[in-house]
Amino acid sequence: MKDKEPSDSKEFVGNLKNGIWLFGLSSWVFGITDRSIASFADGYLSALDLTQIFTAATFFVAWLFLKPASRV
Repeated sequence: MKDKEPSDSKEFVGNLKNGIWLFGLSSWVFGITDRSIASFADGYLSALDLTQIFTAATFFVAWLFLKPASRV
């Protein structure tokens, strides 16, 4: 019984990490899409709009590198 507990907890933590990562991934995609639509809605792209989109895209790429290791 004790041998099974660490495996169950490792599986739970792995699933939790993957769930958080997927939630963050969808949040970043939504954020970039929202900023892009808001920036292009008025037909004028300002430096502030470009900075916001670039910053969101940079954090999105960084989030992709934080993907949890796959289970073997």
